[in-house]
Amino acid sequence: MLGFAAPWLLLALAALPVLWFILRAVPPAPIRRRFPGVALLLGLTDDDTVSDRTPWWLLLLRMLAVAAVIVGLAGPILNPRGEDDMATRDPLLIVSDASWASARDWQAQISVIDGLLAEAGRAGRAAAILDLADPDPPVFQAAETVRARLPGLAPAPWGPAPDTFADAADMLDETGIETRWISDGLRHPGRETLLSALEARGPVTVHESPRAIFGLRPAQLSDGMVDLTALRARPGPAREITVNAHGRDPAGTPRVLATLPIRFEDGAAQASGALSLPPELRARITRFEIAGMDQAGAVTLPDDGLKRREVALIAGREDREGLELLSPLHYLQQAFMPTADLLDGGLMDVLPANPDVIVLADVATLSNAEETALTEWIDAGGVLLRFAGPRVAASDVSRRQEAPLMPVRLRAGGRTVGGAMSWGEPKTLAPFPDGSPFRGLAIPDDVTINAQVMAQPDPTLAERVIAQLSDGTPLVTRKRIGSGQVVLFHVTANAEWSSLPLSGLFVQMLERIAASSAMASPDMAELAGTTWQPVEVLDGFGRLGDAGTRAGVAGEDLLQAALGPDLLPGLYDGPERRVARNVIGADTTLAPATWPARIPVEGLARAPEQPLGGWLLAMALILLTADIAASLALSGRLWPARATTGTVALLCLVLGLAAPTTARAQDSSQTDEARAVEATSEVVLAHVLTRNTAVDDAARAGLRGLSRTLTFRTTVEPAAPIGVDLENDDLAFYPILYWPIATDQPIPSDAAYAKLNAYLRSGGMILFDTRDADIAGFGASSPNGAKLQRLAEPLDIPPLEPVPEDHVLTRTFYLLGDFPGRHQGRDVWVEAAPPDAERIEGMPFRNLNDGVTPVVIGGNDWASAWAVDERGDPIFPVGRGYAGERQREMAYRFGVNLVMHVLTGNYKSDQVHVPALLDRLGQ
Repeated sequence: MLGFAAPWLLLALAALPVLWFILRAVPPAPIRRRFPGVALLLGLTDDDTVSDRTPWWLLLLRMLAVAAVIVGLAGPILNPRGEDDMATRDPLLIVSDASWASARDWQAQISVIDGLLAEAGRAGRAAAILDLADPDPPVFQAAETVRARLPGLAPAPWGPAPDTFADAADMLDETGIETRWISDGLRHPGRETLLSALEARGPVTVHESPRAIFGLRPAQLSDGMVDLTALRARPGPAREITVNAHGRDPAGTPRVLATLPIRFEDGAAQASGALSLPPELRARITRFEIAGMDQAGAVTLPDDGLKRREVALIAGREDREGLELLSPLHYLQQAFMPTADLLDGGLMDVLPANPDVIVLADVATLSNAEETALTEWIDAGGVLLRFAGPRVAASDVSRRQEAPLMPVRLRAGGRTVGGAMSWGEPKTLAPFPDGSPFRGLAIPDDVTINAQVMAQPDPTLAERVIAQLSDGTPLVTRKRIGSGQVVLFHVTANAEWSSLPLSGLFVQMLERIAASSAMASPDMAELAGTTWQPVEVLDGFGRLGDAGTRAGVAGEDLLQAALGPDLLPGLYDGPERRVARNVIGADTTLAPATWPARIPVEGLARAPEQPLGGWLLAMALILLTADIAASLALSGRLWPARATTGTVALLCLVLGLAAPTTARAQDSSQTDEARAVEATSEVVLAHVLTRNTAVDDAARAGLRGLSRTLTFRTTVEPAAPIGVDLENDDLAFYPILYWPIATDQPIPSDAAYAKLNAYLRSGGMILFDTRDADIAGFGASSPNGAKLQRLAEPLDIPPLEPVPEDHVLTRTFYLLGDFPGRHQGRDVWVEAAPPDAERIEGMPFRNLNDGVTPVVIGGNDWASAWAVDERGDPIFPVGRGYAGERQREMAYRFGVNLVMHVLTGNYKSDQVHVPALLDRLGQ
């Protein structure tokens, strides 16, 4: 489809016939005078004739040029948008939901808005944008003015609130407007109010993407597993998505720590999955994210619910004569220490610290004050873990009636092997039932029970048993109190009554119990009067960023108020804990938008507009240039008049058609001469191409960063780095070659080695980097080290030694004591000094290379430490925090010293002779 921005200009095409006759006009005929001498000329012929009329092909060329100008000025557009609406002059209002759900197709939505504004601009209509995420009264301006503000639009990490639509309807002052609603695809309560107000003012058209919308509810810990629930707005066919758990590894590098596939069944709107993670790994997770969904609703942030627990250990008796293995808390300490912070002290001392779990080992009797305080703490979500023992077995606690802080009634005495209620032999554990937090745990065969306290049969006993012996006797029972629970192990916490504390199963069971401590959000009473400071917040695309200096949020609004400009989704720090406010809550559901049948709904996929005016005007200029050349040629001023019309026509064809292709061909190729000029006109740092894309890209980025550092800090201003092919490129142009070692790079040919040896003998330097200092020492102890030995074997490399303290490389520009890169701690090897070398500052070398060591060998991965992107930002992490940035700085200094060493030769080592020279000159 072809349209025109100014179709009235096409009327000028009617003047082309008139132009044809004008161009064909010839000068007035000369006055005829008879001259007698003309008779002598009769019968003679002239090989060169001059026409009195313009050639037809030149007329055609001029007509085409004028037609191209006329059509180009008319503004031709390929695939014009909304031609049917161009006649209207009503203002255009673009309403955008601009919510987190819009982020999935944000660029497509911006493209639609841009096209609508371009159409309105051509029609001379005013336009305005109403952003429902943060609405302001729409101000109608020239469409091009509104179009210029499109780059500043971004989706918000929240959705329109119900009262937002009513407020937006009250902001509409204009009448007689056309509305284009860019929908996010979700149903929002209150939308009908604004829709009715817009329909009363003019036609409404909706643009909406058919792509599915996904959300992720907050992660929940259940029986030691991380439960994740995904939502989709529109039920459809079965589909599987992947949820990634992002966090930092022990080195502080952001990584995907775990993945969980979740499958939506056919017609299901939500799906769940459970992720089993070790506690250490779980504590490192910073966010869960649906892979491939760049929107805030597909991200959920964990708070303290998945972090390290605080466990208080309280024993009913002291250690037996200092025998640690008989201590009732020894095995508990060993089990909890890797995954929890342990608190010591009396019961009333640790309760104000609000631990996640309190363990009472053989504590039988509690005072009224302790019992009341514990009950309140459990009701708020705490876990009380109790262990039996001699004291509990001998007491009357929970005998006649169930004690408030016991899960079951207990029978007097106990059961032991050979006792009154004896077993014939020690008992083993039965498989854990489905409703138990221990389900799925493997039971070792060597775990046996010798003694226990017995539970009194009761109608509620069966539902409170979460572990039992092979004969059905309860071993672990549980009772819920409010948001918390009381759990009783019917054996001791040490190995007196069973071998359970000696097994790995004991650690897993305790972890499951500790992980089940309630992670419920703080209640309103706890939040009242508090202020919560944002630490990190999400944007509409689900990217987590620093909150900066954003104002704190009142506790009363943190969990109940709707998300908006003053309450962003993210992590908030409070007096005693950290709380995550996510876009999708635990009770959130997603529903697709439904529009009345009278409202037309269009998609976001539209053929792109392509203005053709510029191309036509450029063609007109080319044709007019060809016309000038042809006119000069016909008049004999460009070349001899013998040139045929075919030659001129060929020139026109070349100018009009072949020139752009030729230019592109020249731009796409680079001759060897041009490469040589580029390499010799400025200092250029080069790296050897290894045919490993990742290694070569890192090397190029590293030399880019080192070149920038040299430009900023020294008088050396290198050009962009170049990758060198050892087989085909000349090496003589480059003062230094950075050669990263990759195990899969090919061995150079004999011809390449000949060039390399000539390069080393003529003053060049090669920096070999095995990039493995974090895993191996120098030599063949790593794959990269072994590869280096094979690569360097044919090279003419002198004897090497670790860089001595007085080496000129330690003081060429900076004073350095070591040479770290992304890694540190590796020796750096250079040419060894002659045996009779004088130990002076700037150790002498062979005169062959002007005092420059021909090779430097190390494995500290310098390129990764130097590497920056096009904006100058570091690409690879180095260390952690300030120490890491300091290490990166030292890597840059080593690079500067290295390049200055290559460029200045023995200049620095010659400086030691300056005092003697001055003394000889009498200075």
